Amino acid sequence: MNFDGLYMLEVLPTLLKYLPLTLLMAFVSMFFAIIMGLFLALITKNQVPVLHQLAKVYISFFRATPTLVQLFIIYYGLPQVIPSFSVLNALTAAIIGLSFKNSAYLAEIFRAALHSVDHGQLEACLAVGMTKSQAYRRIILPQATRNAIPATGNTFIGLIKETSLAFTLGVAELFAQGKMMASSSLKYLETYLAVAIVYWGITILYSLVQEWMENKLSKPYRN
Repeated sequence: MNFDGLYMLEVLPTLLKYLPLTLLMAFVSMFFAIIMGLFLALITKNQVPVLHQLAKVYISFFRATPTLVQLFIIYYGLPQVIPSFSVLNALTAAIIGLSFKNSAYLAEIFRAALHSVDHGQLEACLAVGMTKSQAYRRIILPQATRNAIPATGNTFIGLIKETSLAFTLGVAELFAQGKMMASSSLKYLETYLAVAIVYWGITILYSLVQEWMENKLSKPYRN
């Protein structure tokens, strides 16, 4: 077996230089995905006329089609029908695509989390004089947030891995650099294993943060 462990350790510092771009895509995409996902969840839960049907179509489309196809549609396809999109750079297109795709999944997660809060609590809030928006902001959303964290965390971990697809648009992120280094050195196993270790390390760190968040939010509910 011809495995060069020393080379794998040597490429790690170079790969880590591209980690900030990967994390930038992940965090910015997740930020917009959370906003859009919450908006879609509130629409579908309250069944707002017209918007409810449009939201269902949006969620269905972005959950049913491959992420790579969505990225290609946004980066290569949209400029054909909307010329102004031709100025869109690859990084921005990747962030838009990842935001849209993950907002569809988060919409369903948030909708389920909202449904998990007893409807009687909303009625109680309205009975004491709160408006519906105040009830959601002060009572419903804090509880739903606690219920949504585990599934939202899994979505974010998946999003971190999905950023590797941005290399198909020409974004020089972590995986793209690993691919180029593997091609130039012909040490594919060592290079891709190093890439995998970096992704693994990110996931472990985030899992620890998520566990801390879950424990902190669960304190008021413990006996």
